[in-house]
Amino acid sequence: MAHREETRNLETIPVGSLGIIPLEGCRALGEKVDDYLVKWRTVRESEHKDSLAFAGYQRDSYILKAKVPRFGSGEAKGMILESVRGTDLYLLVDVANYSLTYSLCGHENHMSPDDHYQDLKRIIAAVGGKARRITVIMPFLYESRQHKRTARESLDCALALQEMVHMGVDNIITFDAHDPRVQNAIPLHGFETVRPTYQFIKGLLKHVPNLAIDSNHMMVISPDEGGMSRAIYMANVLGLDMGMFYKRRDYTRIVNGRNPIVAHEFLGSSVEGKDMVIIDDMISSGESVLEVATALKERKARKIFICATFGLFTNGLERFDKAYENGMIDKVLTTNLIYQTPELLEREWYIDCDMSKYIAYLIDTLNHDASISDLLDPNNRIQDAVARYKAGEAID
Repeated sequence: MAHREETRNLETIPVGSLGIIPLEGCRALGEKVDDYLVKWRTVRESEHKDSLAFAGYQRDSYILKAKVPRFGSGEAKGMILESVRGTDLYLLVDVANYSLTYSLCGHENHMSPDDHYQDLKRIIAAVGGKARRITVIMPFLYESRQHKRTARESLDCALALQEMVHMGVDNIITFDAHDPRVQNAIPLHGFETVRPTYQFIKGLLKHVPNLAIDSNHMMVISPDEGGMSRAIYMANVLGLDMGMFYKRRDYTRIVNGRNPIVAHEFLGSSVEGKDMVIIDDMISSGESVLEVATALKERKARKIFICATFGLFTNGLERFDKAYENGMIDKVLTTNLIYQTPELLEREWYIDCDMSKYIAYLIDTLNHDASISDLLDPNNRIQDAVARYKAGEAID
């Protein structure tokens, strides 16, 4: 099968010289993306390659040197160490990378999402309006769970989007936004939320043999009503049925500021003897998704695969280890869009879905001002992968 980068029509003149600045928390992902871009552009034959408009098109790296040094007080500044004038600039930031630390008056402080977001703004400020265009790739959208008001409270995600736009950001690309309607805060600017459905399906097909992908043997499950559209999309492209859980709450009591969940109620046809694909945007503590897995097992489901774009695992991995040992779950798939602990990557039950090639496609295409609509809807690629799996071919 011909590689897609060879068939993409990228003969148009680039918007500007390509520059990528991965912030420190996103460095590993940024370097992988850069490797793809260097490889593709080295082999890409273009009759215009030597023209002025394509100057600097083929380079050893598109990563521009930048840093955010801190003072002893914990204050910081953004610095870009090479020219960004006229560049088409892509900033990559992982606000969920808590592994980075800095010194605050002699104390070690772990970076919070607030720190990462502040560092992003520092780099945007350091650009000083000299770039041709700025695109922020923020896989885990900062404050995306604070997207609507239910009481007298702040609307942090909307504020952050407006703040970035006011600072000169042209486009924001995120993955599986908790609620994509937050883009209403910036209706005149580019906002794309990308779903990694294809990468999940590919991860399953690559690592799990003998899957029967039809409505008699498999089902897609949404763990709550908020994630319905995710499950509906996956079920539709695979030709499967779907089911949904909803949280039954006790509205007569308040515990830790919210109404406690009494039970997870299931809506859908029989799950008996079928493989379950539970799909959600994130695993935070993992409590909800494991309760859903348990409820499905009680209904005699066969294998259980959990797909979540962001694996935060805020309470550690022990409960997942236990669920795996007890046969409650078979595999958990999350992406490398946010920080993954070395322990997670070693787990037998874990499948890592690499998104770097996909991000490289997006950057490469956008740099040429070409349409990314085919990248945003992976239906054809999913059908192709499933057909190859059923034919017994290896999934690369």
